[in-house]
Amino acid sequence: MARNRPGSVRSYAYALLRWWRWLLVVGVEWDRATSAEVRDLVLWLRQTAKPRNSPRTKSAATAGTVNPITRKRNLDDQYQPRTIRHSNAVIRSFYEFWIETGHGPLVNPVPLDRRGRRPNAHHNPLEPFRPEGRIRYNPKVPKSKPREIPDERWNESFGALRSNRDRALLSLDVSNAARASELLGIRGVDLDWGDQLVRVSRKGSDDLQWLPASPDAFVWLRLYLAELGPLEPNDPVWWTLRRRDRGHGLQPQPMNYEALRAVFRRINAVLGTNYTMHDLRHTAALRMSRDRNLTLLDVQTILGHAHLSTTADVYLLEDEAVVIRRVAEHLAQREERARQPVTPVAAGYHAADLAVLFGGLPQ
Repeated sequence: MARNRPGSVRSYAYALLRWWRWLLVVGVEWDRATSAEVRDLVLWLRQTAKPRNSPRTKSAATAGTVNPITRKRNLDDQYQPRTIRHSNAVIRSFYEFWIETGHGPLVNPVPLDRRGRRPNAHHNPLEPFRPEGRIRYNPKVPKSKPREIPDERWNESFGALRSNRDRALLSLDVSNAARASELLGIRGVDLDWGDQLVRVSRKGSDDLQWLPASPDAFVWLRLYLAELGPLEPNDPVWWTLRRRDRGHGLQPQPMNYEALRAVFRRINAVLGTNYTMHDLRHTAALRMSRDRNLTLLDVQTILGHAHLSTTADVYLLEDEAVVIRRVAEHLAQREERARQPVTPVAAGYHAADLAVLFGGLPQ
């Protein structure tokens, strides 16, 4: 648990708190819970709405609808399938721990669904056994496609930024596809100005990795740091622009994820879009995957994926809008060729013979 990030610990704690409240409602002790309580919790989560600290204001009219510009669905107040699957995984891990220590129930209330196949059917005898099968009550997750920000939309989004800090942050992310949490954790010592590299702590493993960045990103970063003032080597790079009084006068605060979301809220309000920070990661990854000078292994290394299949399955899929645009250009070119005048064949030659000799149909 020492290596877990605070955000991961927080999400696990809320999942267990939800489970404890559910057991309190149904009147079942934690060590007497069965798969029936887990099943009922999943059914309830798929029907109820998430509690909110404050009611929706501007987003009330767009919740659950599809944005006409980005064609992305706006999140509503329902629990998403990934949230339910995460809840089931947390509860199962919790009971696995107490079963191993001998202080929990004999059977895990979150069962695995092994119907239709034998566990470890293709087990390598040189490797240890591992549990197989997915959790029985996990809902299916729709297969999502990476959402790329088109170049013209990116120019509009970048033009809507109001500070050098935001310009440096977004241009840095669109050049190296780092995650939001990884970028927010950059300190002054993590900047290599000579080679134009930034060092990030990878999500999950906490491994340190140097990532390249574009020259424009370092230009904006230099302008932002000149406005910020002296920066100590171990100080965070990203700070809030609004100063608050914390007992020592008005001081900026280290930028968190909520402040980063506020940057995109301002952009989306101007452009009428619903872009997120993760869309920049998708955009950078798709740009790199289409570059013939980069291999798929290069893209995997930059993205920080543990398996090459993750990179291939996600970022080798084309966006439908891009495919439709290319097919439309193809049809327009065929129409243009069809409208061109037909070149007559010289006397003494047959059109079929010329087609065999030069290939294709003579115009």
